[in-house]
Amino acid sequence: MQEAEPRTPLERMLEARSVAVVGASARPGSVGNQVLVELIEGGFGGRVFPVNPKYEEILGRACAGSIADLEEPVDLAVLAVSNALLEEQLRAAAEAGAGSAVIFASCYEAPREGVPPLTERLARIARDAGMAVCGGNCMGFVNLERGLRAVGFYEPKGLEPGPLTFISHSGSAFSALLHNDRGLRFNLAVSSGQEIVTTAADYLRYALSHTGTRAIGLFLETVRDPASFRAALDLAAERDVPVVALKVGREALTRQMVAAHSGALAGEDGAYEALFEAHGVLRVESLDELADTLALFAQGRRAGPGGLASIHDSGGERALIVDAAAAAGVPLARITEPTVARLAAVLEEGLPPVNPLDFWGTGRNAPEIIAECARALLADPNVAAFAFSVDLTTEDSPDMGYIAIATEVCPETAKPFAMLSNFAAGIDRHDAKRLEAAGIPILEGTSTGLAAFRHLFEYRDHRALPPLTGTSPATDEARDRWRSRLSSAEPLDELEGLRLLADYGVPSTPAEVAEGVEEAVAAAARLGYPVALKTAGRGIAHKSDVGGVRLGLGSSAELVEAYRDMAPRLGRRVTVSKMAPPGVEIALGIVRDPQFGPLVLVAAGGILVELLRDRRLALPPLDEARAMRLIDRLKARPMLDGVRGAPPSDVGALARAVVGLSWLAHDLGDLIEALDANPVVCFPEGCAAVDALVIRRG
Repeated sequence: MQEAEPRTPLERMLEARSVAVVGASARPGSVGNQVLVELIEGGFGGRVFPVNPKYEEILGRACAGSIADLEEPVDLAVLAVSNALLEEQLRAAAEAGAGSAVIFASCYEAPREGVPPLTERLARIARDAGMAVCGGNCMGFVNLERGLRAVGFYEPKGLEPGPLTFISHSGSAFSALLHNDRGLRFNLAVSSGQEIVTTAADYLRYALSHTGTRAIGLFLETVRDPASFRAALDLAAERDVPVVALKVGREALTRQMVAAHSGALAGEDGAYEALFEAHGVLRVESLDELADTLALFAQGRRAGPGGLASIHDSGGERALIVDAAAAAGVPLARITEPTVARLAAVLEEGLPPVNPLDFWGTGRNAPEIIAECARALLADPNVAAFAFSVDLTTEDSPDMGYIAIATEVCPETAKPFAMLSNFAAGIDRHDAKRLEAAGIPILEGTSTGLAAFRHLFEYRDHRALPPLTGTSPATDEARDRWRSRLSSAEPLDELEGLRLLADYGVPSTPAEVAEGVEEAVAAAARLGYPVALKTAGRGIAHKSDVGGVRLGLGSSAELVEAYRDMAPRLGRRVTVSKMAPPGVEIALGIVRDPQFGPLVLVAAGGILVELLRDRRLALPPLDEARAMRLIDRLKARPMLDGVRGAPPSDVGALARAVVGLSWLAHDLGDLIEALDANPVVCFPEGCAAVDALVIRRG
């Protein structure tokens, strides 16, 4: 008979068959007591061993003096002890053969010279023993499919397992979602804390190994192992499991490296924006939005082509949804003429057959009218998802009202179908449970509910992207040459920066360096007026800030005058460049993140680039489809289509420039701290970078 493969340390923790509670207590309300209560009353079917030399018995179970006294090595040791005892007890657990541990305590001790921090010492003990560790400074975990509750605080009894996983750096958020009264059901919830050994990436992979996991929610403060985390996100995409993230801390610090605009624009949060964009992670802004989004994805249905259709019993709330959908970026379905005719045939006089639809007239034959309207909209090929938007206050006759209609119509379609209430506090919880039992999600708020539908469509659109393809536009010779140049101690000037961009397919305006006024005039004659004159003085990053840029010089006389003003202040060395055609200014850049490496930046350009903060970031490399997604998400995007009589810009040329820049970041990003190409002027016949700042690493 073939032996089963040995379980991994993570499996021994999350699927423990035996648990030792080190620091178990008979005192009600203490962590050491509550751990035992949660294990016993939570339905754990494995063996539970209280460990504390102060007791002979706790809650009817014999108490061991130490973990070494147990008759067998346990899968999981829950350390309900203070910081002062952590190192001793974790070492004892490791020596006794425990496969894993949970650490609730903060793992803090006063720094001691020459002594590694307590977290490092604990991590070393666990890693040397091959143990998984949840925490420290965590609230533990619950595996509801296994009836396993490794927590030291009260969690509701009778929690039923479901299709969601929640992994949280916040213990309060972990507990709050377990206490939810809205039908969100979890197979696994983890308060991962400091992740001194086992990280969010490990829990992600575990959740993805279970076919019943339909969506994963994350509450993130940081990512501690970027490569493993990205690999886990790749696995989620492969298995079509949406990942919904609430990332906090974006305003905690300001990026120290602000010599380049791209560094200031990226900020502390830029890497996560790029990470989530690359992997299709759906970012939410609140726990309510997280809950609504998870509820919608827990249904397991996917949006097809088109937009949102909704039905309402109020003209005012219908108007509210129209306004809120526009603000939230949720596309409303443009229904077809056959659907319009089908709606008109059943609606009472005076009710227009449109989407969103107000179905309420006199109330006569209301159930038949509402059901037919819902069916008509759901059958429309332009409807990707459906919202039954009513306030879900207590129904007088639930067997004939909205609940009955929803539970009748929802199973008839494979399209996402949800109840959307505009007022969470008005929802009748008894009625809500009937809907949730029928598999119908309830979205509890206008803005959060619509955001959930937006995420549904974003997930659809990300998965529709073609596989990433393409190769570096630079030749091997150019790449090697620039690697050598960027490795040298000499800073790159503007002209070299433009040449670097050009070698990667980013067009630039013709330019020459001059060391005096005569050379400047000669260069302008070769380039052709009008020209721009810029200082090329060493160490001047932002030329316009010091009066080092003069644009649109139309003659040699204007050039000489500008030079004689600039040279005494900023030095004889200047750059003369041909003026780009008039157009829309976009900023492109590269900035290096300490964790995730080089990021590509696309932003509204010009002198207001940092003030407007209209930017998008991505992990390199990109192809044209992904570059176009970045451009399309800029607030300045309509400018590229032409406004107030201006001709449209060549957006395709800009997308190709972004692709080229992304390959530059991919090939040479380890040598670049930051790069600014600001502005890149976009015009009908193409685009051109007119300035470049390159800051080498180190």
